[in-house]
Amino acid sequence: MQKSKQLESKRRIIPQRDAGARRGVRSQNAIIRYFQETSEELRKVSWPTREQSIRLTLIVWGATSVAAIFLGALDFLFHQLAALIL
Repeated sequence: MQKSKQLESKRRIIPQRDAGARRGVRSQNAIIRYFQETSEELRKVSWPTREQSIRLTLIVWGATSVAAIFLGALDFLFHQLAALIL
């Protein structure tokens, strides 16, 4: 509980831009406009903290390892069963 309060207090609060407010002039070129709008959207993203990124990465690695071990065991079992049949 204490740690989550500390993390929240460390977060920077970034003011949200008005959806209608546009920075600069929009290009008529579709490719340039695409990159302008993409960078504008990326500024609105709420990025995870370093601790959250590390924790979520470890969860993904753990889940992937468990799935790999399970599927490897099934593969070994079916391979042994096929060898007995043939």
